[in-house]
Amino acid sequence: MKRAAFLVAAACGLRFAAAFARAADPAAGWTQLPPLPDARGVAGAFAGVSGDALIVAGGANFPDGMPWAGGQKAWLDRVWILEKPDGAWRDAGRLPGARAYGVSVTTADGLVCIGGSDARAHHADVWRLSWKGGMLRVEMLPPLPVRLANAAGAELGGTIYVACGAEEPGEQAASARFFALDLPAAWRELERLPAQPRIMPIAAALNGVFYLFGGAALEARAGKVVRGYLHEAWRFKTGEGWKPAAGLPYALAAAPSPALSPDGARLLIASGDDGTQVDFQPVEQHPGFARGILAYDPRRDAWTLAGETPAPRANATAVRWRGRFIIPSGEVRPGVRSPQVWSFLPP
Repeated sequence: MKRAAFLVAAACGLRFAAAFARAADPAAGWTQLPPLPDARGVAGAFAGVSGDALIVAGGANFPDGMPWAGGQKAWLDRVWILEKPDGAWRDAGRLPGARAYGVSVTTADGLVCIGGSDARAHHADVWRLSWKGGMLRVEMLPPLPVRLANAAGAELGGTIYVACGAEEPGEQAASARFFALDLPAAWRELERLPAQPRIMPIAAALNGVFYLFGGAALEARAGKVVRGYLHEAWRFKTGEGWKPAAGLPYALAAAPSPALSPDGARLLIASGDDGTQVDFQPVEQHPGFARGILAYDPRRDAWTLAGETPAPRANATAVRWRGRFIIPSGEVRPGVRSPQVWSFLPP
């Protein structure tokens, strides 16, 4: 997006936020569930539902100090289970490997954990976690054709779709590739996104259409590769391919994904990184991520701001559980996570 357009979008976002500031009141629909047992919280964890229980698995944090103070990121393999909203988290076991920044897709048969990274590399592994009779089952599913992290995905009509991301660590190159999985078959590659490759987009699936919103391109500027935050939106439908949709009101990446529908008629995106604070200094005083809740109406191909979140997050999964939207843990600001688990009942 060009500078002038970006400033206009940001200004519009501020006006919308002021108009809907009252929605930040937790009484308007936001409540907290029991926090994760890891007091540091995690970013990039897998999250979803199986056996009517909420699952959070893996993720990454900084156990020995913040990154600006020399702390090193740790990738985790722990699996946590919450069987009821007022219950206690259970330590359910471990993933086959430490993993974060993959794609989470809840299906009728369990939580499918796709790709992701560890401290050394990106991965193509795909696991399905299921919870039944107080036991965690981990199954290996067909691996992705490529190693992939920081992608986005959703399930639509029994097919799992995964788009974009990066095939190698280091944020030097993004992908526009697009894959589909119809179990028990292997993954198949579909038409690439006809736009800039990107990491950390937001996915969604609604009424026969797969959506992809925003993300960050990796662009060469002044001799280095930096993130270019995107506001564009795309829709994919079998037999029609990719078509552009109305762009987001402002650029956005790493928002809790997938975007969820409260009523089968619109999609909601809560928070995320709008790129406006990317160079903020001192980093330890970063003000946090965007507070807005964006609502997309596919029938009108239009966006509105549907309020604010009291708990802005990035690099988290959005989960539908027992009629509410759940955002477990996630990144509060660069390097800082929260163990809080927030529940939202949309109006």
